[in-house]
Amino acid sequence: MTAKANLPSTLRSPEAEIAALALRFDRANGPIIALMNRLGGSVEERLALLPRPVLRQIEMVTRRALEQSHRLAAAGRAAPSLGRRATPALVALTGAAGGAGGLATSVGELPVTITVIMHAIRQAAEAEGFDPDDPAIRVECLRIFGAGSPLSQDDGVNTSFIGARLAMSGAAMSRIIASVAPRLAAVLGQKLMAQAVPVLGAVAGATLNAAYLSYYREIAEIRFALLRLAQTHGAERVLAEFQAAVTPIPLRRA
Repeated sequence: MTAKANLPSTLRSPEAEIAALALRFDRANGPIIALMNRLGGSVEERLALLPRPVLRQIEMVTRRALEQSHRLAAAGRAAPSLGRRATPALVALTGAAGGAGGLATSVGELPVTITVIMHAIRQAAEAEGFDPDDPAIRVECLRIFGAGSPLSQDDGVNTSFIGARLAMSGAAMSRIIASVAPRLAAVLGQKLMAQAVPVLGAVAGATLNAAYLSYYREIAEIRFALLRLAQTHGAERVLAEFQAAVTPIPLRRA
């Protein structure tokens, strides 16, 4: 037993860490996200009432923000670190500023929010030993936005990326963005509807932005920790143990 305790961390059994990651995943949806989930039906109905040009604008803004977020977040690496606690305050401030003017200013705030969240996702990758500017890791950072959302019951840790590090061309990156943008736009559209009322929207914008940052950062930390473990212990083993440890998502009635 003593010898096992002295083994290098890369050779230790990963079960305990995987179980801890599964517990974090189960707890990723905090009280604000849980409330939004309960209100999801009415918010989706309100979202459907938006004119199609507005919906298209939300998706267009989201896509452009995703295309630029890596570059802008990478530029932020040279700036002094704000710290883990200051980042939620920053993203809450942008949400409050956007929500203060209603729907129009909320749409204008989206690129800033997406960039701040992307910066947190890149930091999660870097903390696990990955280069966020590596083309394959850039793709995985983008996939964080599309693999699971704080307002859905899908698998927020879709781990199909584990075990594969492919050289991604510009065209491949564009395809990833094209697949992620509509899903993220739908999530952000729900957020915009919640903060569409001027003044009151400032409170909703600040609260939801902080909750979204917390959710996506948590999912990123879990995904990249799993990727690190998979490289050492094998993807099949890591995925099987993680899926066995995660609490099954209850099926919704039709």
